[in-house]
Amino acid sequence: MNGPCLERSAERDAALRAMLPHVPALGWSESALRAGLRDIGADAESAAWLFPRGPAGMAEAWSDLADRDMTAEAAGEGLHELRVPARIRTLVAIRLQGQAAHREAVRRALAILALPWNYAAAVRATARTVDAMWQAAGDASTDISFYTRRATLAGVYGATLGYWLRNPDPEAVLSFLDRRLADVARLQRPRRKAA
Repeated sequence: MNGPCLERSAERDAALRAMLPHVPALGWSESALRAGLRDIGADAESAAWLFPRGPAGMAEAWSDLADRDMTAEAAGEGLHELRVPARIRTLVAIRLQGQAAHREAVRRALAILALPWNYAAAVRATARTVDAMWQAAGDASTDISFYTRRATLAGVYGATLGYWLRNPDPEAVLSFLDRRLADVARLQRPRRKAA
């Protein structure tokens, strides 16, 4: 799910992590990137070539980095011992917990990706996130369920992310997520025929 428009490198990852503290004040901008690069002693001029697609490219790359962080953390969680809904719940919780210190950066990234001209980057970032979650959960589907699972999770994750942005209480967020997962489970149950 890496896609042709996303480049990964240690330099880009370090730059993203360094710029995060500056994003609340400066947004996903070259100014925030330069400030972060100065913080880690890197050449601020590299800002010109690290993210040639500008703020949308920064936001998309940060989403990808958060996906990789989530996957790495989930590897030690014993997901294989859980049922699939509990795996997904755990992964969403890890993803949100990893972003908790950067709530304003998330809000600003979503605002950038919501712009009509950044639609493709938003779709790629969302697809990459839900695919990373399903892969970490052990999904090996190759039929139509590959797509339906990811589309369903995109809706659940998107709704939960929106709630998380408005409510910083982790327990309330997990309760909201549990209700969304229960809704999905209800929709997937076969209906009884009337006797």
